[in-house]
This record gives sequence, C-alpha cells and structure tokens, in this order.
Amino acid sequence: MTFLRILICSFLLALTSPLFAQGTQVAFGIAAQDTTAPIEVSADELTVNQKTSTAIFIGDVLIIQGEMRLGAAKVEVIYREETQGISRLEATGSVTLVSGADAAESDYADYKVDDGTIEMTGNVLLTQDQSSLTADRMTVDLDAGTARMQGQVKTILQPKEN
Repeated sequence: MTFLRILICSFLLALTSPLFAQGTQVAFGIAAQDTTAPIEVSADELTVNQKTSTAIFIGDVLIIQGEMRLGAAKVEVIYREETQGISRLEATGSVTLVSGADAAESDYADYKVDDGTIEMTGNVLLTQDQSSLTADRMTVDLDAGTARMQGQVKTILQPKEN
C-alpha cells in the first residue's frame, strides 16, 4: 500500500511541477504567424519624429498582422536605421494580444519584428479555451506558434471537463 501511495504522489508531482517552475512552454495562437505580412495600424492619434525614426500611435491602437491582433493604449513604432521597415513595436497600457483562439493580456509588450518574437511583461494573463495561466513574463515565438511563460507561473488544473 505504501508503494502505491509513493507511486501516486510521484505521478501527481511530475504532472504539476512544471507549472511551479520558473518557466513553462505552451502552444500559442495559430501554428505559425507570417511575420513578413504587412502591418496595419489604426489609432486615434499619430506623432512622427524623423530624428529618432519613431512614430507614436495613441488611443485605441490596433495592430493587425495576418491572423494576429495587438491592441494597446499606446504603441511606439521604431524603424530600422540602416534599411527601410519596422524594427520593433513597443505597446503600453492594457495590452492585448490575440492569435487564433488564444488571447493574452499584459502591461507592456515588445514586438521584435525581425526576430518574430513578442515579449509581454507585467501582469501577464494567457487564456486558452477554458484554461488560463498567469506569469511575470511571456515570450511568444510567432514563427513556431509557441509561448514561454516565466516568473511566478500559475494555473489551475481541471481534473475533468465540466
């Protein structure tokens, strides 16, 4: 009987330990996002600074690229210095990221266009179907369709479907 208890406890510990580790990887959004697709931006206001190669969109900002949607109160677009095109998008204020059926929220997001990654920080909440995870940081790899959650990762496991 003791052997059975140890076996069951070991099994349960193995199932839950990745969730309490400092990082865990999950699927995110559609299988792969086309990071070379055009980026559409809409907002209430736009300010352009030629000297710093930036543009700042303010108020109900919505970024659309393929199947991905990123919304925020403010988004700063940083252009490449050597060549034409966008290097990064920095979103602040009630950031939301939606891809397929998955959605994430945070205080801040940094989309590195050339790398195809989005790093979300500050009160990160990822919702997938009926599951949710929280963390300090989430890094989304748009090319792979995955996300890595780091720092105080928490979730609730449902033992059966309701």
